[in-house]
Amino acid sequence: MNPATVGKTERGLLLELEPVAARLLDRHLSVAQEWFPHDYVPYSLGRDFDKEPWTPDQPRLSGVAQTAFEVNLLTEDNLPSYHRVISAVFRPGEGAWATWIGRWTAEEGRHAIVLRDYLTVTRNIDPVALERGRMSQLQQGYDHDRPDTLHVLAYVTFQELATRISHRNTGRYSSDPVADRIMVRISSDENLHMVFYRDMMSAALEIDPSGAVCAIVDEILNFQMPGAGIPGFRRKAVDIARAGIYDLRIHRDEIVMPIVKHWGIFEMTGLDRRAEEARAVLGRHLDELGGQAQRFEARRAASA
Repeated sequence: MNPATVGKTERGLLLELEPVAARLLDRHLSVAQEWFPHDYVPYSLGRDFDKEPWTPDQPRLSGVAQTAFEVNLLTEDNLPSYHRVISAVFRPGEGAWATWIGRWTAEEGRHAIVLRDYLTVTRNIDPVALERGRMSQLQQGYDHDRPDTLHVLAYVTFQELATRISHRNTGRYSSDPVADRIMVRISSDENLHMVFYRDMMSAALEIDPSGAVCAIVDEILNFQMPGAGIPGFRRKAVDIARAGIYDLRIHRDEIVMPIVKHWGIFEMTGLDRRAEEARAVLGRHLDELGGQAQRFEARRAASA
């Protein structure tokens, strides 16, 4: 396809979606709650690191809880790259898209602030390792393989819900009421962000149903959490899965399936051949995920 044609299609889709973005932005602003990171951090537990350096015996969190917090924080740290990708795709001017991107970025920025302050003040993770991880993560950056409106809307919908579930389960697993309260607060933000993108995609499905279905299937088949570039991520993800914080069952049943059902992907009619084929592939993929999840659960139970 001619790049100029693609550009016009993208601009046309964004223009058609702009009134929806404005309406959903107004809805978001009416329900989003103002909160402040410093209200969630127990600063009275803090000590000067130059007088009392960090040592491995200081954390109260378990090894897996430490791993989950580290992955969650380093994922949130990469916000500059996420902002760059979304800005490039949505091409904000002065309208609702620009306002949303600014608001979303500002709200997401609080997550890394409160997580790092909590982990540093409570000495639950080595602050030197955290900073080195942040430097590595930001220098590596993040890019999306399919930088167009439909693919990015599909991806961020699944990603925001996945992040919400991961944060919430990490808080529960930590057995620390302070950490749990922080993760509940962050998860509430992530849920509102997911709802915005989910409903934007619902509008896109009405405008270009076949193109949107193909993009959704692409993103489900190739889904990776944005923190996948963290050093040692595969090993850490396995530890997190074994702990039941985020595993294949959760991914399929609590992230993918609810959104697919909300969009009514398997009930849609009038799709073109490419979208019909993609939907058939999705059905087989979901069955395969169910089988993989069952086998993983069996191995986990046997090892326990």
